[in-house]
Amino acid sequence: MTVSVRVPTILRPYTQGVSEVSAEGSTLTEVLDSLDASYPGIKGRVLDEAGELRRFVNVYVDDDDVRFADGLQTAIKDGGQVSIIPAVAGG
Repeated sequence: MTVSVRVPTILRPYTQGVSEVSAEGSTLTEVLDSLDASYPGIKGRVLDEAGELRRFVNVYVDDDDVRFADGLQTAIKDGGQVSIIPAVAGG
């Protein structure tokens, strides 16, 4: 299943500057694996050393935050969209 992945500016060096790329998979884990196969190193910027989502990275499948769904096992339908969004802190 092909999905669209929106890539934030900070990760675009991994995608040669492209803001939206395609990946394969029916879960977020599969999509991240596919993304990393095409753009080596990007998965390590989204997941921590324990294989969990980094604290300051938000990931949405369509319009749903995966932290409030099934996390890395969140299902993604064919043609769905994954958005990787770095958290912004302010004071």
